[in-house]
Order: sequence, then structure tokens, then C-alpha cells
Amino acid sequence: MTLAVQFTDVSRAFGDVKAVDRVSIDIQDGEFFSMLGPSGSGKTTCLRLIAGFEQPSAGSIRIHGVEAAGLPPYRRDVNTVFQDYALFPHMDVLNNVAYGLKVKGVGKAERLARAEDALGMVALGSYGARKPAQLSGGQRQRVALARALVNRPRVLLLDEPLGALDLKLREQMQSELKKLQRQLGITFIFVTHDQSEALSMSDRVAVFNKGRIEQVDTPRNLYMKPATPFVAEFVGTSNVLKGELAAQITGSPLPVSIRPEHTRLGNGEALGSDEVEVSGLLHDIQYQGAATRFEIQLDNGQNFSVSQANNQWQLGEAPLQPGQRVSARWARGAMVGLREDV
Repeated sequence: MTLAVQFTDVSRAFGDVKAVDRVSIDIQDGEFFSMLGPSGSGKTTCLRLIAGFEQPSAGSIRIHGVEAAGLPPYRRDVNTVFQDYALFPHMDVLNNVAYGLKVKGVGKAERLARAEDALGMVALGSYGARKPAQLSGGQRQRVALARALVNRPRVLLLDEPLGALDLKLREQMQSELKKLQRQLGITFIFVTHDQSEALSMSDRVAVFNKGRIEQVDTPRNLYMKPATPFVAEFVGTSNVLKGELAAQITGSPLPVSIRPEHTRLGNGEALGSDEVEVSGLLHDIQYQGAATRFEIQLDNGQNFSVSQANNQWQLGEAPLQPGQRVSARWARGAMVGLREDV
């Protein structure tokens, strides 16, 4: 399959700080690829390297097989959607979308026709005469998306584009972005710190940490088979057992991960032959609607989470209280062995 973007041992330093440290990635043509990580992990710098806003200190970047070194942003077949939208307040929506074509010297009739088509792609075909101030946050985000698509890029870069939206609107836009990407068939490279965004939209996700990539995988594999403690704890919630406790359970000091929803509170029954049990003091109980989270401080001092669906919680039982001694159990097959963080 054709590669849309290829990083080979790419680094980017700012003085003594390596924002990107020997990153290698192959992004397929037509893929929805997310770069996920906390602030300062290097994901946005990688996006800027693709766009041409930054140049690598070392390594090679190829865009559809073409070496990107020395290519200015306007000569790269990519466009960027930013979180702040960057719309011109004095222009109507149609002319905001058409502006990039005007700068390129495209004739008025063609650029307005293409701008109308782009607005149609994002379900804003009847909004061309409005000003940005007359639009909701979600509508302004769609205008910014149409403006990026009007140039018909082969790669669309999205830098935390949903960060300013409220939860409901963000979830709606996640669905719309994925649907649009499938319709257009172009490569989307999406930068986010939000795990749910990355998991819900992406074909594959690269998890960044301290300028390096911890794991590149499908959303399902990232969640079910994390490679490192960082991935296990950053993508969702996980109990990571290390050192002496891991050795007691598995016979090896290498870390293991167990998701809270794959555990249950002990009920006094005999331990099954394939089960593991740890004990401690109940520290906190958090009602979360569909489930209840039980936070336990284990005997070795580590915090441990158990998540039980509320349809499993028997209302007739005596309610648990913080400070009580409890145990947590899980099947051995639910544990995932980890390597150390990169």
C-alpha cells in the first residue's frame, strides 16, 4: 500500500530539548491516523514537521514518496485545521473558505464554486452568506474544515480541532469527521490528548511520550494489549503491577496490566484455580452511572481500581464503606505482560 507520510529516525531539537526523538512512522494513504499523547510529548511538533512549519534536526520525512526537506508549506500537498479556527471575522463564510484559492490566483467563479462544494461536504451549504460571529462553535469548526478541504489536499492535518467544543458537540464532530474521511478517502492525521477521540475515530494510533513513540497500533490493540506501563495507564485506566507484587503473581518482576473492568470484588468464595487475588483497605467508592469504581489501597501501598457494572451490584447487600478490608480478583488470562517504557 502507498505511504502518505513516512518518518525515518526524525528528531527535532529546540536548544537542549529534544521535542521529537528518533521517531519513525509509516502512515498509509487513506488512513485515519491519530497522534495521541500528553502536552509536550512531541505529537504537535510532528504535525508541524509534516506541514513544513518546522524542519527536522535529523532524519527524513517523505510525503507520498517525495522528500520533504526544503519544501515550503505551500508546495506540500497538505492542509492544516487548527483548534482556534483562524477565520476572518470581516468575511462571510463563503469567502473565508475561498480565501486560499484566491491567494493561489484561482478565478472568482471557480473558487466560489469550489467553496460552495466544500461547504456542502460539511453540511453548511446554506451558510455561505453568514459571518463567523453568527455561527456556533461546531459550525465554525466545520467552516475551518471546509477551508482546508477546498484545496483538495491528499493529506489533512488536524491539530486538536475539537478541543474548544463541549462534550456533546465533540462527540458529534468525531462521528462527522470519520464519516467525511471515509467519503473523501484522503489521509487524515489527527493530533489529540483525548484518548476517547483517538480510539473512536482512528484506524491506527501512535502513542507519544517524551518525544518518542511508545506504541503504534489499532485502537482495540492499544486498549486490550498495551505494550508499556505508560500506554496502559494513558489509554484508559489500568492497574499496573510491578516489582515484588508482579513477581508474586507471575513469577517475573516485569510489569503486568489489568483493566479495572476485568476485575471484581472478592465475595468470600474459594479462589478459582485460574484466579488471582490481592487485598487491602477500601479507600473510595465512586458511582459512575453504568458502573461503580472501588479504589483500594493494597497491603504494599499501591492503589488498585475495581470497576463493576451496576447491574452486578446487589442492592440488598450491606453497602461497603471506606476503611473496610476488601479483596480484588481477576482471571490470570486477563493480565497483559508489559515491557518497560521507552
